[in-house]
Amino acid sequence: MPFTKLGLSDPLLRGVLASGYTSPTEIQSEAIPAALSGQDIIGCAQTGTGKTAAFVLPILSRIFRERPVQGHKRVIRSLILTPTRELAVQIERSILGYGRFVGVRALAIYGGVDIKRQLETLHRGVDIVVATPGRLMDHMRRGSVDFRSMEVLVLDEADRMFDMGFIDDVQRIIATLPAQRQTMLFSATIPPEVQRLAAGVQKDPHMIQIGEQRNPIETITQHVHAVLRQQKIDLLLHMLQNRPMHSVLVFSRTKHGADKIHRKLEHAGIVSVALHSGRSQAQRQHALDGFKSGKYQVMVATDIAARGIDVRGISHVVNFDVPLYARDYIHRIGRTGRAATTGDAITLVAPDEQEYLRKIEQFIGQRFQPEEYEGFTCAHLTESLSRSEQQTKAQRLVARVRKAAKRPRLTRRRSHMAAAR
Repeated sequence: MPFTKLGLSDPLLRGVLASGYTSPTEIQSEAIPAALSGQDIIGCAQTGTGKTAAFVLPILSRIFRERPVQGHKRVIRSLILTPTRELAVQIERSILGYGRFVGVRALAIYGGVDIKRQLETLHRGVDIVVATPGRLMDHMRRGSVDFRSMEVLVLDEADRMFDMGFIDDVQRIIATLPAQRQTMLFSATIPPEVQRLAAGVQKDPHMIQIGEQRNPIETITQHVHAVLRQQKIDLLLHMLQNRPMHSVLVFSRTKHGADKIHRKLEHAGIVSVALHSGRSQAQRQHALDGFKSGKYQVMVATDIAARGIDVRGISHVVNFDVPLYARDYIHRIGRTGRAATTGDAITLVAPDEQEYLRKIEQFIGQRFQPEEYEGFTCAHLTESLSRSEQQTKAQRLVARVRKAAKRPRLTRRRSHMAAAR
């Protein structure tokens, strides 16, 4: 179904086409008509499937239909809550891109920058606020935001709100909003805590689930290389220097690790940049813009970037460190293979990271086979993984034997009790 069949206005369609899109994704095809009808929505789809446009386009359509009276100050009509600064900026840009012929005013509110400019823009009036919870709470305490005319609330990346510890602020914010509103919740996964949140803030929501929550999208080819920890940087350099890897996102578990990898790459002549919470907002935006434009071949990031980066054409995601949480694996590798393009996800596994790899396998229901790589051996880990699998099978066998052994004893006990009666 093309965008022209979804009920969007002509100026909005022009903005979509000018942004380079012609056909909606599955989540967009299902969510946009429901959102245009005013329904509350729970949208669950994997990273990279176009969830942002699924809620931005209906919001813009509502604003276009009910344009403010000429000469009157604009009031906040929609609030979009999101967990990271990077994602707030991405959403603001999407709004301004899609709404370029609609005449919309939007503002991204986040920490790490001068609050005065945000205050000035709010004073002039905006239609849409995109905000991280902490900075929005600052504005609420100052009385600089007025949500009395707000009609639409969006909770984007709701599961990440919980992961990052923002949910208390989110609930405090929601408690101050008009009860009569449309509420849309979008997330890559819908764990029980997100279900409870939805039940408390939505009215008879329309549930949309695209694909399996735990499975990476099919356009991503996954690779696992077993390697000693001290060999990881050499293997990464070898890959970058000998494979066609033109736009690479490397994930490190820590800020210190990201900086160390970045220095090693730069020393080897590979143009790269680091992105993590230890950098200022200006540095983070510079890194992201440079990576998008192709100035940097590699961006080394911590998990703060897993949800905040929407960069077209990332060819490879490399898990330099195996993520501690299986769900983060899905979010990390979802930075490639986006919007029907293909991509590769490479995970480097050291011996002490086997446990985390096992958790990922259990989460996605898929067993990885470590791959050999020229000049790098994985025999030690392959043997260890095989031994671990054999131990698991042996444990299951022992459990079955013990369970079977218990049944006769229980039967005999019941027989003795019956005889005693």
